[in-house]
Amino acid sequence: MILEFTKMHGLGNDFVVIDLVRQRAFLDEITVQRMADRHFGIGFDQLLIVEPPEDPTADFKYRIFNADGSEVEQCGNGARCFARFVYESQLTYKTKIRVETKSGIIEPELGGNGWVRVNMGEPKFLPEQIPFLADAPQALYPLQLTELEIKIDVVNMGNPHAVILVDDILHANVAAIGPQVESHERFPERVNVGFLQILSRNQARLRVYERGSGETLACGTGACAAVVSGIRRGLLDHHVNLELAGGTLNIQWQEGDVVWMTGPTAKVYEGRFDLRYFQG
Repeated sequence: MILEFTKMHGLGNDFVVIDLVRQRAFLDEITVQRMADRHFGIGFDQLLIVEPPEDPTADFKYRIFNADGSEVEQCGNGARCFARFVYESQLTYKTKIRVETKSGIIEPELGGNGWVRVNMGEPKFLPEQIPFLADAPQALYPLQLTELEIKIDVVNMGNPHAVILVDDILHANVAAIGPQVESHERFPERVNVGFLQILSRNQARLRVYERGSGETLACGTGACAAVVSGIRRGLLDHHVNLELAGGTLNIQWQEGDVVWMTGPTAKVYEGRFDLRYFQG
């Protein structure tokens, strides 16, 4: 079976996007893993699937799979690429669309020069909403790792995030701490891990160790979670430029409101592959 795909990225967070509105296919966990392999497959951080909506108020259904084949609830950089893809593929002529995700409805809006603004919904903080095992809600939670104890904030932005404040992201031990936090027993569904450095009231830097993918060049929901955490701690104002390895996102949030994320997208190439090569 031949499938068409599009390779895209948002600040270097790279995706393969497949239209399953006009095509038909079933992609299981092993198939996704083989497709994600950067030596023997196509290579991507996440696979984005476009499907017809189940919700009658939505324009599309959006499914996201990590490189390890696990399906996740949300991906902010992916949401921007998704919006540009369905518009440029003429699946819709709307510049503002309603998209059904595993975590609820989001509303991306296309601007000029490939930039997309996304209503990412309201953040959630209660331990059971992450999910995170804790006796009671706290501003910060101590988390015991193999050789040290750290303090984390927890935020659900459609998927779970732990945010760690660091002095300098260049010297943060992401490779050691990221995997320990991601798979910590207190996160029953694992977690994305953000390392946040505050530069000023309106400027910050971030590195993210993503659940199921490892460290990536950018993470949209991670960016939202980090800025929300910084605002809740009184360290950031409500409009923040957040620098990631792949570029800068603009994040806006007022307590009690939704989070708005604005950033660029890029289309890299289009291709076709025989699905049989990746199936088990």
